[in-house]
Amino acid sequence: MPVEVRRRLHLDEPGAQVEIVERSDGVLELRPALPIPADQRWFWTQRWQQREREVDSHVAAGEVSVHRDGDALLEHLGQLDAHADGQ
Repeated sequence: MPVEVRRRLHLDEPGAQVEIVERSDGVLELRPALPIPADQRWFWTQRWQQREREVDSHVAAGEVSVHRDGDALLEHLGQLDAHADGQ
């Protein structure tokens, strides 16, 4: 498989595999089989994982708020803005 195709499909990364499927007409299809789908790779970056650990520590310390719905969340955020502005 050409290098440019492997790179474009992320098949040059550790753990990447190719799935081979034989169609009923005898044609073999090659499909990239990545351990992490390409559209989810951002989640596993070092920076994002560090932020996930920070959130986990806030949750463990009880430093979070839970709201009944989106309107309640927006109201809470408005109150935080007003408090930050000294109102």
